[in-house]
Amino acid sequence: MADVKPFKAILPTKDKVHLVASRSVDSYNSFELRYKIQSNPFSFLRIVKPEYNDTKKSKPNSPELLKKIKHTFSAFIASGVFETDSQEAFYIYEQIKENHSYTGIIGLSSIDDYFNGEIKIHEQTITDREEKLMHYLEVCDFNAEPVLICHPENESINEAIISAKKKQTYFDFTTADKVHHKLWQLHDPNLINQITNGFKEVGAIYIADGHHRSASSSLLGKYRRIQQPNYKGNESFNYFLCAYFSESQLHIYDFNRVVSDLNNLNEIDFIEKIKEKFEIIEKGAEIYKPNKLHNMSMYLGGKWYSLTLKPSFINDTDPVGVLDAALLSEHILAPVLGIQDLKTDKRVVFVNGTKGMEELKNHVDGGKMKVAFGLYPVVMEQLKRIADNHCIMPPKSTYIEPKLRSGMLVYSLSAS
Repeated sequence: MADVKPFKAILPTKDKVHLVASRSVDSYNSFELRYKIQSNPFSFLRIVKPEYNDTKKSKPNSPELLKKIKHTFSAFIASGVFETDSQEAFYIYEQIKENHSYTGIIGLSSIDDYFNGEIKIHEQTITDREEKLMHYLEVCDFNAEPVLICHPENESINEAIISAKKKQTYFDFTTADKVHHKLWQLHDPNLINQITNGFKEVGAIYIADGHHRSASSSLLGKYRRIQQPNYKGNESFNYFLCAYFSESQLHIYDFNRVVSDLNNLNEIDFIEKIKEKFEIIEKGAEIYKPNKLHNMSMYLGGKWYSLTLKPSFINDTDPVGVLDAALLSEHILAPVLGIQDLKTDKRVVFVNGTKGMEELKNHVDGGKMKVAFGLYPVVMEQLKRIADNHCIMPPKSTYIEPKLRSGMLVYSLSAS
């Protein structure tokens, strides 16, 4: 039974939201980041990178830097770039990108649900990164990018969303990457109760993207509970910002691999080695994309190949081992190419599926990479099965959309 609640969001004003909202800071290269910050005085990037114009920089995650982030955010509020909603609300968010439309709800999840397993995970978090993010939240005191949550379909929730979307949007804008964003404020207490009760019916909910953000927010809440032993449970630090999308409203893309060499093998010997476990069909120069689970594409030497793992090497009872990303590692990357640790081996590069199979070809044709592997996307039932069994996916197994913008709405971790 998921505890999902409304809140008073800190929102960019309607006339500036298109200027404020930014992609996650890590998605920009250094040139893009510098250009975005210098050309747009309202960008949320100016808040998370407050020293963009300073010659002397503070150490990453230092108290000095974090205090500057908090101060810059406060200055944005004081100057009227942001305003706080007058009452608690759920926020209905719709994103339209190319041929896909996604609609979900932005609200708050309980840290207790995270700790007791009502919020299920499929990715292992790194303790050092958790602690750094917790320290960031402790000083800066806000969530600005929601954790992406997937939940089973629920008729009551869907009906509330449809009712809310009949009202006037709070904002409606398109960003430079041609992504269309819409937001509705839902203040109606009846619809709020309908959504809250709907989430109590759905059972467990699943983190689709944002494992470190949810872990660090929960860690901060636990820390503040120790500091305030008489806490009541309704304080802001007991919750964190989430965006909830039903299973039908998420798109799971493939996450592919490109490798820089063949581990001292020539192309003929490499193909002979993988023939032991894979049915291989040469497809020629025309791009080949996997068409089912356990079918993979390979680009090598200017040619595309279809690789299908032989059934005798597939164990359907293993929730993780049956994933194509795991099978590729087990039967090609590790034994043939000598890649034992995907997290640390610099010979492998990951390419998310939004860039298409053409991007794999470009990596290899560019000369720095030798072979590329395209995978069939993980399906939702596989993700849920892994989370339900308390298992962990291999690194870079899924790329899930929608990706929400930072600063589009903000949750204060100390608001009364």
